[in-house]
Amino acid sequence: MENTNKRPFGFYVCSFAFSLERFAFYSAKWLIAVFVVATVAKGGLGLTPADGAKMSANLVAFTYAAPLIGGIISDRFIGARYLIPIGMILMGVGYLVGWQASSASMVYLMIILVSIGTGLFKCQTNAITGRLFDDPRKLDAAFSIQYSFVNFGSFFGTTIIGLLAVTKGYAFCFLICGIMMFIDAIWFIFGWRFLGETGKKPFKIDEHKEVKEKKQEETKPLTTIERKRVAAIILVSFFSVVFWVFWYLAYMPVYFYWGGDHAAANWMIGNFQVPTIWFDSLNAFMCITLGPVLGKLWINLAKRPQGDLSMFKKTALGMLLLGLSYVIFAMADVTRGGHLAPLAWIIAFGIVLSLGEMVFSPLGNSFITKFAPARLLSSMMSVWVLAVFFAGKSYGWLYEFTLKFKFSSVYFVIAAIAIAAGIILWLLDKKLNSLVINDEESHNKGEELKA
Repeated sequence: MENTNKRPFGFYVCSFAFSLERFAFYSAKWLIAVFVVATVAKGGLGLTPADGAKMSANLVAFTYAAPLIGGIISDRFIGARYLIPIGMILMGVGYLVGWQASSASMVYLMIILVSIGTGLFKCQTNAITGRLFDDPRKLDAAFSIQYSFVNFGSFFGTTIIGLLAVTKGYAFCFLICGIMMFIDAIWFIFGWRFLGETGKKPFKIDEHKEVKEKKQEETKPLTTIERKRVAAIILVSFFSVVFWVFWYLAYMPVYFYWGGDHAAANWMIGNFQVPTIWFDSLNAFMCITLGPVLGKLWINLAKRPQGDLSMFKKTALGMLLLGLSYVIFAMADVTRGGHLAPLAWIIAFGIVLSLGEMVFSPLGNSFITKFAPARLLSSMMSVWVLAVFFAGKSYGWLYEFTLKFKFSSVYFVIAAIAIAAGIILWLLDKKLNSLVINDEESHNKGEELKA
C-alpha cells in the first residue's frame, strides 16, 4: 500500500536549505541591532538603540523587497533552481562584509548584498516546494513542516551566536554566518538531482503542456476567477503588513527595554545571564515544536464534513494571538511596579507570539500556491513577501516613536489594533472566500457534503 504521507526528498533539500539560510539571517538580525548600539570599546559602533532598530529593520525590509524582482526573473527568464545557489553565495559575501565592518556604510553594504541574495533565494525555494506536490491538500502540512525547518536553523543559529558573541565578539559571528551560506550553496547544488524537472524552466511555462499550448497560455488573459484570486492574495497581504510590523517590533523592546544596559527584566538564572538573542531562540524552539502539531491539526480539520478552517479564519486567528501576546507584554510592565520583571513574563509573551506566527505565516505560502495563476506563481509569492517589506521598513521608525510614551500604554494600544484586525478578518471570511472559490467548485463542495 502506498504511503500517502511520504514527501519527496526534494522537499527536504529545500527545507534544509532554509534551515542554513535562517541560521545566518536571524543571527544577523540580532547582531546588527546590538553591534550598532554597543560601544566601540566592546566592538560596536556606539550608536543609539533607535539607530540599531532602524538598521536591523532595513535588513528585514530589503530582504523582503528584493524577492519581488527575483520572482519576475524566475517567472520569465531563468529557472528558479539556478538562481538559488547564486543568491546563497551573495548572502555569504554580504556577511563577510559584516565580519570586517567598521562603519555604518559597511553595515549598509552588507544589507544590500544579503538583500539581493535573498531576492534570488526565498520565493524561488518556496515556489519549488509547492511544485513538488501533486496533491494540493498536502500543502498546508508541508509548509508547516518546512516552517519547522526554518526555525530549526534559527534556533541553533541564535542559540550558538548568543554564546559566541560573548566569547568571540560580533565580527567572528558575522564570519560564521557567511560560512553557513557557502555550505548552503554546496548543499543545494548537490540536491538538484532530487528536484526532478522542477525549477529548470521559468514558472510561467507550464512544464506539463506541449510547446504550442505553452505559448497560447502565456498570451491568454487572466480569467475572472484568476483575477479575483489575485485580488484576494493582495488583500490578505495587507493584513500581513499589520501582523509583521507588530511581530518584528516586539524584538526591539526585548533587546533594549527589557534587556540591555538598563534592563527592566531580570535575565539572571543563578549566576548565568541569559543572552537577549535567546528570545529569538525561544521563538524558533516553539515554532519547531508547533510545526508538526499544527500540520497534523490542519490535516485532521480537513477530514471533517465541513472541511478545514478557511485561510482567512486561520490568518484572523493568528492576528488575535498576536494581540493577546501584546496584552501579556504590557501587563509585564504594569505588574512589575518599578522592580525588575520576572523573565517568565518575557517567556510567556514569546510563546504566544510564536503561536500566532505559526498559525499566520506558513499558510500564506500554501494559499498562494493553491490559487495563484501558474504564470504568476513566483510574483504572487513575492507580493506576500513584499508586505513584509513595508512592515520591516516601518517597525524601526515605529519603535523610535514608541520611545516617546509610557511602555504599557503604547503596547496596550498595539494589542487593541491587532485584535481588532483579527476580528474584522474573521467577520469578512465568507465574503473573502467568495473571491477564491468559483461557482463550479462551490457546487462540487456542496455535492460532497450532501454525499
